[in-house]
Amino acid sequence: MEVTRQARAHVARLDLSTAQVAVLDGQAHTARALWNLLHEYVTFRQGRFPTVKECDTAIRAARHEIDWMGRLPAQAAQAVLKTYRQAWANFFDPGHPAKRPTFKARFRTRLAVDVPQARDLQVTRVNRRWGAVSLPKVGRVRFRWTRDLPGVTRGGPAGRITGARLVKDAFGWQIVFRTEAVVAAAPAAHPGPVAGVDRGIAVALALSDGTMREHGPWLRDGEKQRLRRLEKKSARQRRTRTPGRPTSKRLARTYDRIARLRATAKRRAVDWQHQTTTELARTFGVVVVEDLTITNMVRSASGTIDQPGRNVRQKAGLNRAITGQAWGRTVTLLEYKTRDRGGLMVKVPAPGTSQTCHRCGHRDSASRDGTRYSCVNPACGWAGHADTNAAINIRNAAGTAVSGRGDLGAARSAKRQPPHAA
Repeated sequence: MEVTRQARAHVARLDLSTAQVAVLDGQAHTARALWNLLHEYVTFRQGRFPTVKECDTAIRAARHEIDWMGRLPAQAAQAVLKTYRQAWANFFDPGHPAKRPTFKARFRTRLAVDVPQARDLQVTRVNRRWGAVSLPKVGRVRFRWTRDLPGVTRGGPAGRITGARLVKDAFGWQIVFRTEAVVAAAPAAHPGPVAGVDRGIAVALALSDGTMREHGPWLRDGEKQRLRRLEKKSARQRRTRTPGRPTSKRLARTYDRIARLRATAKRRAVDWQHQTTTELARTFGVVVVEDLTITNMVRSASGTIDQPGRNVRQKAGLNRAITGQAWGRTVTLLEYKTRDRGGLMVKVPAPGTSQTCHRCGHRDSASRDGTRYSCVNPACGWAGHADTNAAINIRNAAGTAVSGRGDLGAARSAKRQPPHAA
């Protein structure tokens, strides 16, 4: 049987001592400083863009002349150079949305350190709950074992670990393993039905079969009140801060508490999205979604001084609601999960799906009133949930897909499906 290698990432929480946290913090700040030195070397250099060899020579000279540069392992320094060069390549690529690389600020940059060589990790499983990994200049560290890693446990999935990246968030340091699992080159086609999925705010996900996937607020009432108090407290502390002076420790602690609450909300959102998209990928053979340009949808309505916008506060609230749902991440998760199970995810044009009656095809904006849809066509008169109507329209538009990920045979069968009436 033909096989292929499937690249995946696995995130695990590290169990570090205070001294180990200090070492990793130092390495991450050194990596950020090295990025800034590289950016200064490239942008202030006269003439052509420096080659990889010239940049590598400059890094070696800096590590020899600057004592604190030695805190960063040599392989991690080479990874910074590789990432920096790739950032410029993405910027010069006309089809890539990346912006021009800039300097990295100390307090607005996520701390991270690369471990590009897997042989340095020496990953082993300690017991049912914990594993162990070796980190350069840090030593042996335990991490939470939540799933088997390819090529590590006996009887586990076939494959190997190709490297790792250490990332710090509001909850501490975590390790992101880069893995390659050996899987079948072409999984069997998914036998499940076709489903249209409408992403919304009042209802998170509405399906064409009439069901919905909803969630509660990401933060409890007490957590929301605490977040509001901390935001007000940070505003008072900023007003008393002297311009040009470093951030006080009290303000820094307030920022840390705010970041932890927001990170809690994000973790709950990601957990719900993972569970929901996994359930959809297992149930349906073809999942159809709208091809939305979310960055355009969440643009500010403030306008300019000459032409100020209207309903600015209402639009800002809508933008926050759309951003909080993370529609793009839902589609990203659906893409690879349906593909891994032999299914297909299809994107179709978005205009008109929420204003068109799926039964008679009559399009009129007056038919929709909030979450209620009532067709104004006298010959039809269908009434029901507006998001369900939109999901059915999305399902019926599978034959006009603008893109698709997965099994092409499933895409052809989806195009042959008759319109679904409900």
